[in-house]
Amino acid sequence: MKLFIDTAIVDEIREVNDMGVICGVTTNPSLIAKSGRKFEDVVKEITTIVDGPISAEVTAKDPDEMVEQAKPLAAIHPNIIIKIPFNKEGLMACKKMTALGIKTNVTLIFSAAQALLAAKAGATYVSPFLGRLDDIGRDGMMLIEEIVDIFDADPTINTEIIAASIRNPIHVIDAARVGCDIATVPYKVIMQMLNHPLTTSGIAQFDKDWATVPKN
Repeated sequence: MKLFIDTAIVDEIREVNDMGVICGVTTNPSLIAKSGRKFEDVVKEITTIVDGPISAEVTAKDPDEMVEQAKPLAAIHPNIIIKIPFNKEGLMACKKMTALGIKTNVTLIFSAAQALLAAKAGATYVSPFLGRLDDIGRDGMMLIEEIVDIFDADPTINTEIIAASIRNPIHVIDAARVGCDIATVPYKVIMQMLNHPLTTSGIAQFDKDWATVPKN
């Protein structure tokens, strides 16, 4: 399973990219707003850091307006993926963008039926939000597993699945276990994945033992 980072904070992207663990980035209007920077400037800078898919979301509501908004974004760099919210208009825009050779990520997926429709509309990626389902007492990972099974059973579907709305390292591991293509992970969760108390104590013990070794 591939790992993307879900953020618009360039310093976080650069730090995690330097670790060699991510191969893509997802952003959304909320994340861009938190960055406090101009949308296009953030996207352009990200393309200079990560050599992989970078999702940038359109905000228009009309299908044709979504396409027109997507064109200059897609022209920024070949790695740009246009994020489209799942609804009827989004599916129509997805079909149009696919015909133009623009790669898409249909987001805010909360059911296997929605994921299937997005795939049939030509989506390059679908993003089911497992954490938000967990938040309302539903099993988000079951949704990921359902979509994986459906896509694996249909040889005409080439759409990749991005497990989104990741809340903790367990979400990442469970998504990998069920065969999800990608997990897009917040910076905080990636930092949590780094840490284990036995690793920390083990390094401390190695350092302590090394200090007792004669150096001359």
